[in-house]
Amino acid sequence: MRKQMTPAEKALWFRFLREYPLPFVAQKVIGEYIVDFYCRRVRLSIELDGDSHYWGNHQRYDQIRTLYLETLEIKELRFTNTDVYENFEGVCEAIHTEVEKRRNDLFDQKEAFASLTRKR
Repeated sequence: MRKQMTPAEKALWFRFLREYPLPFVAQKVIGEYIVDFYCRRVRLSIELDGDSHYWGNHQRYDQIRTLYLETLEIKELRFTNTDVYENFEGVCEAIHTEVEKRRNDLFDQKEAFASLTRKR
C-alpha cells in the first residue's frame, strides 16, 4: 500500500469523493488487492491510472484484479490521471452517474427479493 496519494488521487479525493453523499474510502484492501477508492454501499471501485499502468505486466495485473472484483460484484471505473487533470467535471459526472445507476439497480434487486419473500 502506498503511504501517500498521487496528486491526481488527492485532487479527486479532496475536491469530490471525500464529501460525496455516499461514503467512499481511499486505499481500500479487497482480497489481496488495493483499490484507489471504494464505496461499499454501491459496490463501486474507482481506479486512477498513472504512467506505471502502461508498463511491464501492470496491464495484465489490472485485468486480473478487475476480473476478481467482478466475481465480488464490484464495478470498477477506471480513469487516467490525465482525465482527472483535464476533464475533472467529466470524471465526477461519470462517477456520480455510475453511483446512481448502481444504487437504483441494487434497490431494484432488494425490492425483487423482498416481494418474493412476502409471497410465501
